[in-house]
Amino acid sequence: MKDIFTAPFVEEMRKTTANMYRLGWDERNGGNISWMLDAAEVGEYLDLNRVIRTIPMGFDASAVTGKIFIVTGTGKYFKNVDADPENNLGIVRIAADGRTAELLWGFRDGGKFTSEFPAHLMSHIARLSVDPGNRVVMHCHPTYTLAMNYVHELNEKKLTHTLWEMCTECIVVFPDGVGVLPWMLCGTNAIGEATAEKMKEFRLVVWGMHGIYGVGKTMDEAFGLIETVEKAAQIYMLTAHLPRINTIQDHELVELAELWGLDYRKDFLNL
Repeated sequence: MKDIFTAPFVEEMRKTTANMYRLGWDERNGGNISWMLDAAEVGEYLDLNRVIRTIPMGFDASAVTGKIFIVTGTGKYFKNVDADPENNLGIVRIAADGRTAELLWGFRDGGKFTSEFPAHLMSHIARLSVDPGNRVVMHCHPTYTLAMNYVHELNEKKLTHTLWEMCTECIVVFPDGVGVLPWMLCGTNAIGEATAEKMKEFRLVVWGMHGIYGVGKTMDEAFGLIETVEKAAQIYMLTAHLPRINTIQDHELVELAELWGLDYRKDFLNL
């Protein structure tokens, strides 16, 4: 059996959480990540027949029964993951009843997965229905994206259009746009269900006055989506109070999208 601390999925979680904390996206215990793993790969590092304990989920995740996830813990600080992954991360398998998670590794202090794990699972299920390759769900509180929530209409078309105007690469990176939810009580199934519904259409969903969800086939893809939105939001916040002399025109956004052969939200443009 290989050393679990050398597993690529553990190393990637350590690096990513440290980077997100460094960027200021995940203050204190804010933010969470879940990553659906390949069972055969996990089996190289863990005895899959050894269940440490079971954890109720309060949600029927039968659609992903038997799937294995590495996930951040509730109340855990991203800044501590790298130094102590076994305490701050857990590897769980969705049990046959669909409502229980089997702990295979981690949460050494008796803790459990993030309170938003049910919301993550709902998003995983929704994304898998439209993209079978999806593996990662990432939630964080990027500073400029959050600031933009307070001074810009929380309207999917208008928010996406503004972000596309900020950087040439934006429509290329997220041609499907950005979904938006109003402020909702976090850590509940209700916000998870609303997010999952948006995930059938978008890979990015803003939680009003809270943060953002990003998904992808890889950690890099999910991180890169959020990173690009945050850069665009930063440019917006640095320039919103100034007279705009130049901007990317809608016909130029069309040229970009068509050059790259993108399936983009034409209805989000003002043509």
